[in-house]
Amino acid sequence: MHNHDEHEHTDACGDDCGHDHSHDHQHSPADELITVRDLVRYATSRFNRKKIFFGHGLQDAYDEAVYLVLHTLHLPLDRLDPFLDACIPAEERGEVIDIIHRRSDERIPAAYLTREAWLGQFRFYVDERVIVPRSFCAELLEGGLGPWIPDDEAVTHALDLCTGSGCLAILMAHRYPYAEIDAIDLSPDALDVAAINVEDYGLQDRVNLIESDVFDALADDQRRYDLIISNPPYVTQESVDNLPDEYRHEPAMSLGAGADGMDIVRRIIAQAGRYLKPDGILIIEVGYNRAEFEAAFPALEAVWLSQSAQDEMVLLLRADQL
Repeated sequence: MHNHDEHEHTDACGDDCGHDHSHDHQHSPADELITVRDLVRYATSRFNRKKIFFGHGLQDAYDEAVYLVLHTLHLPLDRLDPFLDACIPAEERGEVIDIIHRRSDERIPAAYLTREAWLGQFRFYVDERVIVPRSFCAELLEGGLGPWIPDDEAVTHALDLCTGSGCLAILMAHRYPYAEIDAIDLSPDALDVAAINVEDYGLQDRVNLIESDVFDALADDQRRYDLIISNPPYVTQESVDNLPDEYRHEPAMSLGAGADGMDIVRRIIAQAGRYLKPDGILIIEVGYNRAEFEAAFPALEAVWLSQSAQDEMVLLLRADQL
């Protein structure tokens, strides 16, 4: 019986996706990479050899290889095992190899190739008009803001400042079921992408997209927020100059923020007090720039929040401190 199975397997592979021995076509990797296992191995090796950079959600070459292969073959992203030895027809193999080469040769982040990014269980549409979602704030929202917001249902107004793809605004809408969420961005292009995501989640009636340079569009407005979250541009000039090629595909305005990375943060801190309720809180992500933040605001005693991945990437300030 065992032999029979093996024989059948060979037959199937032989017909569908065996090697082409004719010598009148250009040799391509697709001739020899027959199974999902082959493609994942090929991608992992190529990504390591080309030293591509992983800063957009996935941890290493293997994770990125598995994700790109499964996604391109329209297979469930959390189930590799049943498909490892599946023979892939030549046409599909060509698609997968094309994606692998674009990722490694053009250094395009995976999210732009697949047009999607994930934060936890949440999937978002993305393209080159927005930065690839990767906020430390996402994990904080998933766990809730315990001592500072003891009752999620009491939050009625929240703001996602520098919303980009709209991902944090959407996470806030899920965390705070009764909140109306404003989502501000300076880029009309980014807001077009955010609109796709807001519609995908059916949140048009709760998430308002606003084109504004920080708080400018709200200037004469009376609205006040229980919570303002911002993942603003905060990359220092020196870091911008040394960014891996992958980041050059992202909108430059989403990354750099002056010599010390604090240009936008300064504007947020200067104005946020006006837009918070008396017991409201402001949360800002500054990445690895705690020292730059503390140098820019020596008088502010921020609370630095922890996530499982890294400590001290995100700070919290109360309205009475602003």
